[in-house]
Amino acid sequence: MFGHTAPPVKVLVAFDKFKGALDAERACAVVADVIRRERPGWVVDTAPLTDGGDGFCGILTRAAGGVLHTREASGPLFDALGQAPLQAAPLGLVDLTSLPEPARALLALPAAARRLAVIDLASVNGLALVPPERRDIERSGTLGTGELLLAARELGVDAILLGVGGSATSDLGLGALSALGLRFECDRGQQLQPPLPACWPRLARVVPHAIELPPLRIACDVDNPLLGSRGAASVYGPQKGLRREAVAAFDAAAGRVAELLCAAVGSGTGVLTAPGSGAAGGIAFGLLAAAGAQLVSGSALVDAWLRLEQRVAAADWVLTGEGRFDASSWAGKGPGALVQTARRLGRRWAVFAGTVARGVVQRGSSGSSADGTLIAITARGEPLPAALARTSENLERGVRRWLGGLKSVTPARR
Repeated sequence: MFGHTAPPVKVLVAFDKFKGALDAERACAVVADVIRRERPGWVVDTAPLTDGGDGFCGILTRAAGGVLHTREASGPLFDALGQAPLQAAPLGLVDLTSLPEPARALLALPAAARRLAVIDLASVNGLALVPPERRDIERSGTLGTGELLLAARELGVDAILLGVGGSATSDLGLGALSALGLRFECDRGQQLQPPLPACWPRLARVVPHAIELPPLRIACDVDNPLLGSRGAASVYGPQKGLRREAVAAFDAAAGRVAELLCAAVGSGTGVLTAPGSGAAGGIAFGLLAAAGAQLVSGSALVDAWLRLEQRVAAADWVLTGEGRFDASSWAGKGPGALVQTARRLGRRWAVFAGTVARGVVQRGSSGSSADGTLIAITARGEPLPAALARTSENLERGVRRWLGGLKSVTPARR
């Protein structure tokens, strides 16, 4: 009798970023390297995750076998002369026929469309580009994002996909629209360029301009409207440098400017209350109102683009993680959503996070259950600066300890 050789254990390694320490691709590489060293017979599949912010362009472009270009565009923070340092930003080109059909369906593009440009706001106007002590919502703008949209158009693409997570801005997208040709003027006809929030008290009129862009899709997972208690300024303004006591005045100014834009482009004011119009400081509002953009669920698109459900189904273990795992992690995107998929498909899982919020396990597991576990890789009491500097080392150590604690591993029944 010939003996039966057990099939190899298959592991899906799908991490999001550890903000301020490791990007998603590097986190996946660290974990994959540990597994290949410690369990050389295992089969490892890596799938870096993205939420529409940092890494969105690179991750999706590489996954589709596309080509990455680099373009320089204006950064987020402007000086007193209205100038911003240039940022080198990625611009991806993807053949739409290479995408899974569910991803193409979510994009809802014309049947004849073939070449898709992929860009992300975070690479050029992102919060990570501005040190915390310099964050200033009044002097930050999205001009660079508009410049990337123009660069994509000049490449002759059939459509553009824009990820808007991780923004440093709350300019309603006026900076991007100024790059696309709209003119923002004061009473005497002087152009306000760029039309930063600091200039809004002098803004008297918006001169419309026909925006010539291919179909534009915005990957977005928030449902915040532009204004009010759940709006862009109220919810996201303080992390971008807006003082809490200034939120109401900023929101009122944004409302006036938004109405000026709607009147100029003839969009109607309904877009102000549209779910998602407050995304990325209102750039979703601006591009919906003036550029004919459409929103698409970023998490659903990434899942379909990366074929995550099929890859989870093919795995015995799903390893995932991010910088902090808390209640919001179970809200339908990123590592939390991946765990939910693993559970639904009967796959075992482990989450490795810099920190795991107290009580969060009540939403997902008991901390260590029959199908998975949540693991905090940072030592208790370790100062944040030290933890950030040691994230790669802590992640590697956490995975090694997890592997060492496995009593036996057999492939899942399919």
